[in-house]
Amino acid sequence: MTTTSPCLYVIATAAPPVLRLTELLDELAASGWDSWVITTPAAATWIDTEALAAHTGHPVRVQPRLPHEQDPLPKADAVLAAPLTFNTLNKWASGISDTLALGLLNEALGLRLPITAAPVVKAALQRHPAYGVSLRTLRRCGVQVLDPDAVTVRTADDVTSQDWPTIVEALNRQFSNALE
Repeated sequence: MTTTSPCLYVIATAAPPVLRLTELLDELAASGWDSWVITTPAAATWIDTEALAAHTGHPVRVQPRLPHEQDPLPKADAVLAAPLTFNTLNKWASGISDTLALGLLNEALGLRLPITAAPVVKAALQRHPAYGVSLRTLRRCGVQVLDPDAVTVRTADDVTSQDWPTIVEALNRQFSNALE
């Protein structure tokens, strides 16, 4: 009997933890996920998308496909938005689909897929009135939005990163609950 790994869309935005995305992908692979990376256009300028594609064995998507092109993405079983910026989180909660990443996040809401979001948001922006409204909207739709203060860390070289093991554990828990 052959079993296949569940397909995970990893939606990555332009926040400093995107520079360590391979660490997240390694954690996800160790947990049995088949990860497909989709980035915002800004995030794509920060990273080596070809190296990420080699790392996962799948093309990294940034731009929408043309109407005559076949979609290279398989059907997702779950979605992880990490790192997720203040800007993308608020656009997503408002239903804006001006990038492939946002379009897929909005579709995932409509499909009621398990979605975990790991925002990277400064304290000052967490106090912005739109942020609280967006969090409530996404949570009401079933998105597991993690506390940025709980999953954002500073590395030894003083770079903002994320606590990938904690994020993957939360994703796995949510996915298991969705299967029950």
